[in-house]
Formats: sequence, C-alpha cells, structure tokens
Amino acid sequence: MATLTFQKASWCLQISRTSRTFGVSFTTALPRRSKPKQLLPEDTRHRPAQRHTLNSRSSRHGQARSAFTSTKVYRAQQSQEAAKLQDETTPIIPARDLSTGLNDERIILDEGERQVDWQRSFHGLSKEPFPKEAADILLAPIHANDIEVKPEGIVYLPEIKYRRILNRAFGPGAWGLAPRGKTIVTEKAVTREYALVVLGRLVSLARGEQDYFSAEGIPTAAEGCKSNALMRCCKDLGIASELWDPRYIRKFMAEHVKEAWVEHVVNKKRKKIFMRKEDEARYPFKEVKGFGS
Repeated sequence: MATLTFQKASWCLQISRTSRTFGVSFTTALPRRSKPKQLLPEDTRHRPAQRHTLNSRSSRHGQARSAFTSTKVYRAQQSQEAAKLQDETTPIIPARDLSTGLNDERIILDEGERQVDWQRSFHGLSKEPFPKEAADILLAPIHANDIEVKPEGIVYLPEIKYRRILNRAFGPGAWGLAPRGKTIVTEKAVTREYALVVLGRLVSLARGEQDYFSAEGIPTAAEGCKSNALMRCCKDLGIASELWDPRYIRKFMAEHVKEAWVEHVVNKKRKKIFMRKEDEARYPFKEVKGFGS
C-alpha cells in the first residue's frame, strides 16, 4: 500500500511511501440552510395581531406628532422661521429719526383757484369787529369751576374749553388753525407757529411749544404744541383773559387753592404741591400732615 490515509470529521492526512511526502487537508462543514417556515393554518391567527401592532404604533406616532404641532413651542418655532424667511426677502428700510424734524414741507397751492395761502397771508386781519353775540361769548367771565391748577401753582384753562367757547361763538367749522412754517424739533421740545382763522379772516398768530422726553413722544408733543398755540391765540380774542391778570390770580389762589404736603407711596419722598381745595392727592402721591411729621 503506497499511501496511508487517516481521516477524521474535520481533517484528512495522506502519507505517500514512495515519494516520502504527506499532505494534510481540513474540511469545514457548512451550516445547512433551514427552509422557511411555512405557516400552518393554526399559525395564521398571529398575522392580524402583528398588523394591529404596526397600526397601533403608527397611530401613536401620529397622535404624538399632532400633539406636538399643536403646542405653543411648535407654533413659536414656525413663526420664527417664517419671520426669518420674510426678513431675508424683505428689504431693510432704516427707521426715520424724528428728532431731526417732521416731514411738513410747505404746501403749494393751485394757482388756477382763488384761495388764500394762510402760510404767508394776513388776509382779513383787523378788517371789522365780530358781531355782538359772538363778542359777548368770547368776553364772558370764566367760571371758577373751569379753572385748574398745576402742582407748581400755575392756573390754566384746559384747551378743550377754549374750543368749546369758539364753537359757541362762531359754530363748528367756522374757525381753524393754519400752520405757518415747519415744525422745529429741538433736543427737548417741539415748536411751530399757527394762525387762528375765523370766518375766513386771520385773527391771531402764536407759536406753540411742548416738551418731550423721548423720540417716540415727538408726534404727541406736536399735537400738544398745536393746542398750546390755540390757547395763546385766544388771548387776542379776550377768552379767559383773567388768567393773565395777577390780581385775579392771587384772589383765585386764596379762595380756591391750597398747599399740601404729599408723599410718594414708593420712594417715600415728600414735597409741597398746590391743588384745589376740594381735590385730593392723586396716585402715586398721598397727602400727609407735613414735612417731618
């Protein structure tokens, strides 16, 4: 026997006597592939349960997504993304600084029509007196109950009451204020000149002024400037002329005004103010007996 063979399950050894050689080979058994399990009729009962599990998972996922999309966080994220997209597509327009002045250029009138340019004209000034009925209303004494006093002791008539007197004397629509020149805006105040026109006639000129504290308050200050000009124009018509009479002011202060110490409810600072005798201190102040009490 020329060749000896030794074989096991995982290797095989062959020895040749003639050539004096030997060889070793290893054999590895490959795993057998299992056939797919075929569902028996009794196993088909598991299919609906598996389909129900998948449906329940997708249903829970949809419910969770809808619950998240309804939250404030999701809506805030969507609005931020929309605003960001709009900012990227919208051109940036720089905000106008109102402290440099208002855009109230001079109005150019149509030369083809007969009209008065109240920005420059003095048409009808001192042409003739007003009727006696209107003059009696304008020169009527001011009732003491209509007069107010500021905390610093200045008496005044509210601007709405000037308008009521003009409406009683001439009727609504028969008078008005015409601006003359531009609105001047300084670091702390707004000022502009106005003309009081009554029945198509220039009656008076006055420059109004109003303080402001921030640039956002300039439009409101411009309206207060107009009301201040109206009160000054009404002096020429004799309305509330008592308020410029020193003797009348001293008498009014003695009869209707009191001095009182008030305390700030937050910082507890005290100061003396003027108010009408029937009035009380307004929040954030409260009236106290006196300084140091």
